[in-house]
Parts: sequence; C-alpha cells; structure tokens
Amino acid sequence: MRRTDHRSGSAIALVAGLLASSAGLYALQLLVFRRTEDTFFYLLQDAAFLPVQVLLVTFVLNALLARRERQHVLRKLSMVIGAFYSEVGNRLLAQCVAADPGRGALRAAFADPGSWAKSERGVRELLRQHPLAVMPSAADLEGLKSLLAAERSFLLELLENPNLLERESFTDMLFAAVHLCEELGYRPLIAECPATDLAHLRGDVERVYRLLIAEWAGYAVHLKARYPYMFSLVTRTHPLREAPAAVVG
Repeated sequence: MRRTDHRSGSAIALVAGLLASSAGLYALQLLVFRRTEDTFFYLLQDAAFLPVQVLLVTFVLNALLARRERQHVLRKLSMVIGAFYSEVGNRLLAQCVAADPGRGALRAAFADPGSWAKSERGVRELLRQHPLAVMPSAADLEGLKSLLAAERSFLLELLENPNLLERESFTDMLFAAVHLCEELGYRPLIAECPATDLAHLRGDVERVYRLLIAEWAGYAVHLKARYPYMFSLVTRTHPLREAPAAVVG
C-alpha cells in the first residue's frame, strides 16, 4: 500500500507541476506581450486540437505499441515451439509417423519443402488430403508411453507459459499429449489390454498425431518466412523424411 500511495502522490505532484508550468507560461506571455486576444485565440486553438491528439495517442499509437508487443510475444512463442519440437516433439512425431500405414504418401508430399512451406493455409489443405490414421502395435504404445512419461514434467512446464495464449492450437496439442501420457500411464501392461481398449488408445494417438503434425508444419512455414537458416535445418532433420540427417550432402 505504501508503494502505491507513493506512486499516486508522485503522479498528483507531476500533474500539478505541469499545470502550474502551463499557467505560468501563459501568464508570462500576457505580461510580456500584452496581447490577451491572441493568447486566448491560440489557447482555444490548442484546446480544439486536443481531441485529435487524444485520438492519435489512444488509437494509433496504442495500436502500434500493441502490434509491436504481439510480435515480441510471437517471437517468444516461436522459441517455445522450437524448444518443444527439439526436446520431444520430433521424437513423438516420428513414432506417430512410424505407426501410420499411409506414411509413404505423406513423406512424398512433404519431400520438397519449397512446394508446401509457403503458407499455413496451403499446409492445412495438404494435410486434408491424407487420412493421418495410425495402427500402433502394443510395442509402439509402450514406446510412446516411455517417451511421454520421461517428458511429462517438460510438457506441464510448457503449459504454464503465458505466451501460449497467443496460439490456442498449440496448447490443445499439448493437452492432447498430456492426456495420452496419462492414459498410457494407467496401463501397466499394454500388451494385455483388450482390443476395445487398444482402439481407444489408437484414437488418443491419432488426436495427438493430427495436432502435432499441423503445428509442426505451421512452425516450419513461419521459419521459412522469418528464419530461413533455421528452416534449412528443419527440412534436413524433420521426422517426415525417410532418413533425417543434419549433414548437408
């Protein structure tokens, strides 16, 4: 409370000082030039322009500042998304792709980055052409279980990041991944689960797969437009390649 009271007192003192300075300058102008009509004329003229100044500051300047702040937040968000795919996302996507019966056609569609990494809308249209279905075995599910259990703390920390509010689809993907982690964690031996339960888990994996690949592709489009050197590494190491390798050859 004391700090707040101090700030309020400082603001009041500043306002009083500015008003007193303005009044003093107008008084000095009247005293020196003795042109009362001109003084009041320019005073009213400045007052007439005041609403325009308020409009410029309130809408135009604030809009520019908000846009700059949003760009700053989006840059931070790009770092968060990049960290996610570096730490766990690429491995998770690779396991999902390995369980996709149609992965051959999917890999062929994403073979040439220049043909698909032009816009997020184009990527979404490309993904709609592929079913993105998975048929994971019990061993595949065990692999996903181990991966997600090891990275569970990292996923939960990401969900606490306030910058994710700018991209709800990425947050939805993290929620889906955490949910899959919890579902798999409740099953000590997945190989002993009945077929109905395996079908349920397959649906959870497909949900993660669809969201994961869409976010990855959108992130790649963003890198191509803003950070081409990072995009170059992504195109060489992404999980949709038959043999990902960072070495340029």
